[in-house]
Amino acid sequence: MKPYTHEPFTNFAEEKNKQAFQEALNYVQSQLGKEYPVIIGGESIHTDKKITSINPANKEEVIGQVSMADQELAEKAMQEALTTFETWKKWKPEHRANIIFRAAAMLRRRKHEFSAYLVKEAGKPWKEADADTAEAIDFLEYYGRQMLRIKEGFPVNSRDGEFNQFHYIPLGVGIIISPFNFPLAIMAGTTVAAIVSGNTVLLKPANSTPVVAAKFVELMYEAGLPKGVLNFVPGSGAQIGDYLVDHPKTRFVSFTGSREVGCRINERAAKINPGQIWIKRVIAEMGGKDTVVVDNDADLDLAAASIVYSAFGFSGQKCSAGSRAVIHQDVYDVVLEKAVALTKTLTIGNPEDLNNYMGPVIDDKSFKKIMNYIEVGKEEGRLMTGGEGDDSKGYFIQPTIFADLDEKSRLMQEEIFGPVVAFCKARDFDHMMTIANNTDYGLTGALITNNREHIERAREEFHVGNLYFNRGCTGAIVGYQPFGGFNMSGTDSKAGGPDYLLLHMQAKTTAETL
Repeated sequence: MKPYTHEPFTNFAEEKNKQAFQEALNYVQSQLGKEYPVIIGGESIHTDKKITSINPANKEEVIGQVSMADQELAEKAMQEALTTFETWKKWKPEHRANIIFRAAAMLRRRKHEFSAYLVKEAGKPWKEADADTAEAIDFLEYYGRQMLRIKEGFPVNSRDGEFNQFHYIPLGVGIIISPFNFPLAIMAGTTVAAIVSGNTVLLKPANSTPVVAAKFVELMYEAGLPKGVLNFVPGSGAQIGDYLVDHPKTRFVSFTGSREVGCRINERAAKINPGQIWIKRVIAEMGGKDTVVVDNDADLDLAAASIVYSAFGFSGQKCSAGSRAVIHQDVYDVVLEKAVALTKTLTIGNPEDLNNYMGPVIDDKSFKKIMNYIEVGKEEGRLMTGGEGDDSKGYFIQPTIFADLDEKSRLMQEEIFGPVVAFCKARDFDHMMTIANNTDYGLTGALITNNREHIERAREEFHVGNLYFNRGCTGAIVGYQPFGGFNMSGTDSKAGGPDYLLLHMQAKTTAETL
């Protein structure tokens, strides 16, 4: 099989691509308002209680109605997954991978359609939506190939008169809890990693983006996935999330989301419930407070661009977003001025218009939380640009820069998950590294400098899972920059990396005396 290079991003400067995407948007517009069922063992189940998914750029527009699973259906899904696991785990790894490769090919053919759902349901601008779908394709292709690489296990030594083998077997039933911000890429990646490894899963998508998840589940079954391998159980975290995390037959939980929820899941999963005969495994990716550090020996235009695009891509709703800029005092004023000027050129509005760089934030709760942080910022620092929101039609917040923040201020310490960046002045490189490492998180970071000594020091001292030099701190590519962080950013489960599938498996040694 040929080595995989990542799915290219669409060039929307080309008229034919622009036209194709517009046609996809028109098609998705014609599909709005449909109902999507819970899917258990391949059976579609419509329930009375539904999640109404709305367009965050236009609150009046309903994307779809998605049936919600209750505890009874969650239990039914668990039993179905347990039964199916007994056969699925025996499938040859290459046959499991073939289904994933077919799904990737189908997703590639329908790339713009899925991206258009992301524009509508998640409020992603065209380029962000296109990158999300490309990443989903990458995850499918990459994990399929990784399974083929590890299917025979790894060689171990054998002495005279013995034959030793070391290989991996699947864990069991996994609960996949996916986030709204990469509602296709992360949802698909976490689901497929578990499935291709031989596990069966219950997928509980984010309640603000369940339609794109439903479309993906449809695609997986069209690709030939056996019934019962992937069970689709949208629902409330309090009602079925806790129930499934606590379930004695749950073998692992794969979670992406907030620190608060991730820690709670970890705590609940650690408790042994009656009938449970294993320690549950938790794979958690939980957020960040990420810093772009600018030295006094840096390209200052690159620095300003790295700060602005890391902070405001997808309205700052990325765990990798650069929400802190730590800048050497010698160049602080110049970089701040350049960043403010660049931010003022960004357009904000309906993401269906290609010309808008930024769309809305995801929902009312996020809007209120971010606007509260902006009020905190006005107390703690100096508002340079932005600072206003408008939720009359959709949840729009201007890209916002605060200057002169204290390194221990709330804006410098707490994850905002919105288009707000805090600027902080540093005395020297030691001071920069101290500030860069002074949060509870450790996900991504960037250093903009031409000083080789500082690059090598940062490589050792800047304590993050993904560190970038002379570029922004978002946009990890599957198979190129395996993604995951330290400290309260999660379990450093490197998504899109060579050891990610192993988190969904356990190693078995067999020794035969000849």
